[in-house]
Amino acid sequence: MGPIEIGVLGLACLVAVIMLHVPVGVAMAAVGAAGYLYMTGDLSGMFSLFGTETVNMLTNKDFAVVMSFLLMGGFAGAAGISADIYRVANAWIGHWKGGLAMATILGCAGFGAISGSSIATAATMTKIAMPEMEKRNYALSLCAGTLAAGGTLGSLIPPSIIMVIYAVQVQQFIIDLFLAAIVPGILSVVLFVLAIRIQLMIQPKLATAGERLNWPTRVKETKRSWAALAIIIIVMGGIYTGFFTVNEGAAVGLVLTLIFALARRSMDKKTFFETLYDSAGSIAMLYLIVIGANIFGYFVTLSHMPGALTQWVTDLNVPPIAVIFILIGMYIVLGCVFDALAGMVLTLPFVIPLVESLGYDLVWWGIVNVMVIEIGMITPPVGINVFVIKGLRPDIALGAIFRGITPFLIANVVALLLVVLFPQLATWLPDLLR
Repeated sequence: MGPIEIGVLGLACLVAVIMLHVPVGVAMAAVGAAGYLYMTGDLSGMFSLFGTETVNMLTNKDFAVVMSFLLMGGFAGAAGISADIYRVANAWIGHWKGGLAMATILGCAGFGAISGSSIATAATMTKIAMPEMEKRNYALSLCAGTLAAGGTLGSLIPPSIIMVIYAVQVQQFIIDLFLAAIVPGILSVVLFVLAIRIQLMIQPKLATAGERLNWPTRVKETKRSWAALAIIIIVMGGIYTGFFTVNEGAAVGLVLTLIFALARRSMDKKTFFETLYDSAGSIAMLYLIVIGANIFGYFVTLSHMPGALTQWVTDLNVPPIAVIFILIGMYIVLGCVFDALAGMVLTLPFVIPLVESLGYDLVWWGIVNVMVIEIGMITPPVGINVFVIKGLRPDIALGAIFRGITPFLIANVVALLLVVLFPQLATWLPDLLR
């Protein structure tokens, strides 16, 4: 059996092991190590992979920023900053028909700019926005769909934990990914708001118009949100202007959110340690996935599968854009079966050489990858954001949630197509500031 055949067999074994509900990180590490041992016969080398990759990841300063962003999101939620963002959005557009749902999208975008996590955004905003929408007789399908889709903005609006992982894995500058995501992020927010508007034109009974607040009240609510605005401006402004490195910006944001939580007396000893515990669990899971992917990557490299895949695609003699759409289709299918983040990390050793050989910008592909992950987060049967909503509100049927997601899924696909067909939407800002 040749190296490529062994690689294909290893990939099939990996899928089978994951299907047995073995954690993805463990599955990748185990299959990668076994494949490495089979192909090299080097037992000590196989064991050294675990130590080397673990040390490399734990000492990686770029990846360390993920913990800071996770903690920052936790402290921001405890400080009530997410509620501030939602209230100010509602103050300005809540009187429109469906305005509360639109305010929820804006609130998700704002909190995503602080937390960097899709799941945290969906969970936090569900607790804040769902009761308010229910009070105004919004259909549960619209409520759940808005929150599940809005939560995905936590992956696209900088800073994004998934972007950090991608940048570390493909050795790109994190700041370039953050800059490239600004226009696609704004585009996604606009399309989500349009999706709500069009849906209510077709089914006006799904939502009502709220009370129009007077100007003094709007100004008051805007002033109340100064903490959120300060964090976003200081952290992201400092990073984009070069005043902070990404790590320093994340550390500053972490300290600021903790100070605000303490100043508002919303951070007691119990909440503090619960936030640390939740963040530690999340970061441990992410480290495990990336370490497992790196070990599996050694096996993939030995199998020569990336080179064979690149050559096979070259021999097809099809336009590069057709290959990109094939890859996007592959990711959407993977997202229906696997966790989207795990799917991305698993496929990077195969996909990155192929994308590079086609002459595409890896920063642009990173944004496309994140946008595909957004789609995977709300696509059945996995759709992790759907199950976040379902876990918090078990009384809402899964069918109702997926029904509510459909317009946003269409909006996500439109945004993705625009970024694929017009790469400048993602690349012009990094190119401008280089």
